[in-house]
Amino acid sequence: MKLMKELSLASGVSGFEEDIATILKRELKNHSDDIEEDRMGNVIATKKGEKGAPCIMLASHMDEIGLMVRYIDKEGFVKFSTIGGINDQMLINQAVTIHGENGKVNGVIGSKPPHITKASEKDKVIKAEDMFIDIGACSDEEACKMVSIGDPITFKSYFEEYSNDLIMGKALDNRVGCYVMMEVLKRVKTRATVYGVGTVQEEVGLKGARTSAYKLNPDMAIALDVTLSGDHPGIKPDEVPVKIGKGPAIVLVDAGGRGIITPKLIRDFLTEAGDKKEIDYQIEVSDGGTTDGTAIHLTKEGIPTGVVSVPTRYIHTPVSVCSFKDIETTINLIVEAINSL
Repeated sequence: MKLMKELSLASGVSGFEEDIATILKRELKNHSDDIEEDRMGNVIATKKGEKGAPCIMLASHMDEIGLMVRYIDKEGFVKFSTIGGINDQMLINQAVTIHGENGKVNGVIGSKPPHITKASEKDKVIKAEDMFIDIGACSDEEACKMVSIGDPITFKSYFEEYSNDLIMGKALDNRVGCYVMMEVLKRVKTRATVYGVGTVQEEVGLKGARTSAYKLNPDMAIALDVTLSGDHPGIKPDEVPVKIGKGPAIVLVDAGGRGIITPKLIRDFLTEAGDKKEIDYQIEVSDGGTTDGTAIHLTKEGIPTGVVSVPTRYIHTPVSVCSFKDIETTINLIVEAINSL
């Protein structure tokens, strides 16, 4: 749990994944035969297998959604751009941290007080472009000594262990996948070669997965991520059937087929491992977003690829919730599948 907490609280907005990369390299140093950080910033840990045995790539993206300093006005308030998929209504009154060259600067996304908000404005969602961050500066000159254009911004949060094995924190998308990938490399015993890859910039275009898959060209790949959990108010069962506590979701289709359509080879590879050891799993067909698997499976001549995701509530917010039991079940499923190769 200590490692999961560290991963959640660490900063790593798309394009600024260095802190997560450091954790991955530290944790995998004694559990891999080789570790490198490529030109894109992807971390690639290799656990070598026997000659002639298959190669499998496990991809988990290191980046999280966030913000970036775009403009500083004369009064010292900071305007920002969003990085990754963010619902604007989630932003208002959030505490944030700007990661400047001279250190971290805390601030808050301000809004008009309700006392002077007009009735016609109360039901409107304020757009991110109309928001600002208050860092306590009195002028642009003072603010520019604290932050700079292009500085990444993360949401301030804390990590909490709830009852029923639930955990809450920021960036569980996809620090959960990073944790799963590292634990699989630590536990797996196989004749296959296993690549554990922490990819960059997934939230803004699956970029690191595309380049690392091209470099490695494995025989097969599994993207490790999180997926929507439909077990809370506001979601109909037929919209999101996947639930927390029922094990990982083996994704057959995402983005309505515009993302990945998992080949039968990979589907059977994963489900047979679960069935053999009676490991819980769920099957998912999604119309929603996609993962690194989409970029990987279209690399070179094509790489047979699957996606295994941990059900998570409130994805892309600073207060995501998932089950640590589901995380462990995901690790067990992947380890069993790889050991069966």
